[in-house]
Amino acid sequence: MSLLNTLIVKVTQLLPKSIVRVFAGRYIAGEELQDAINLVKTLNSKGIYATMDVLGESIKNKEEAIEAKKKCFRVLEAIKTNELMANLSIKPTQMGLAIDEEFAYQQILEIVQTAKSFNNFVRIDMEDSPYTDSTIKVFKRLHEKIGHVGLALQAYLKRTLTDIEQLNKLGTNYRLCKGIYVESETIAYKKKQIIRDKFLEDLRLMLGNGNYVGIATHDDYLIENSYKMIKEMNIPKDKFEFQMLLGVKEELRDRINSDCYKVRIYVPFGEDWFAYSIRRLKENPQIAGYVFKNIFSFGK
Repeated sequence: MSLLNTLIVKVTQLLPKSIVRVFAGRYIAGEELQDAINLVKTLNSKGIYATMDVLGESIKNKEEAIEAKKKCFRVLEAIKTNELMANLSIKPTQMGLAIDEEFAYQQILEIVQTAKSFNNFVRIDMEDSPYTDSTIKVFKRLHEKIGHVGLALQAYLKRTLTDIEQLNKLGTNYRLCKGIYVESETIAYKKKQIIRDKFLEDLRLMLGNGNYVGIATHDDYLIENSYKMIKEMNIPKDKFEFQMLLGVKEELRDRINSDCYKVRIYVPFGEDWFAYSIRRLKENPQIAGYVFKNIFSFGK
């Protein structure tokens, strides 16, 4: 099956964008900010929150990073103007982290300052392992200077439990996910159940220290065990939320929402939707089969 999924990824890259757009439309709000605003309003009408993300983390120079920062300003302004139940997620490399760490820090600082002025919040996403240390370093500086910022961690990295022990001391607001990037076995767990076990171990350490946690998963096993942990530890509802990707397992999303738990949907948008779609397939070929099924199941 893995060979088939890899083949599907290669074939998908050769398809016309118009065809890829058919399935991508389910997982991406659209190309324009207004597309994302409209979608978030629909989610909000159901009592569901959102985190908005401007696609395009693969920047080549500081000029592109500055333009990406301006787009983030517009998102925060739109959230304020439209009174959306939403915050902003950003990729550090989109702000120039791969070019100059200090430059990226200053960029993100401006965004977080703007968010604070609107009484909002910025989530710093975690990317692949070459940027883990620098991302955590930037987060710590921002947290200590201004607050209104949170961090994503990936349960499949072997270092994550140690990172949590240090970050808990700051009262970090977390997003905990399994992890999607292809990493070496020397630094990342590979087996499904081990990753699940580590996810729950990480979650227990985060919640046990009183931190706010965005439980980011579509895994029914992890959702069920998170429910059990929350009840066992008597965690208040204002100390966690469940987070999911746009267009994925909407029936599970609605069930969690109907259980009166806070749900937040990751809403990506932007002109770089094609590169985003292909990149996500490359990073996680397992979802290629799911995408392929969606492409050829319309009308059935």
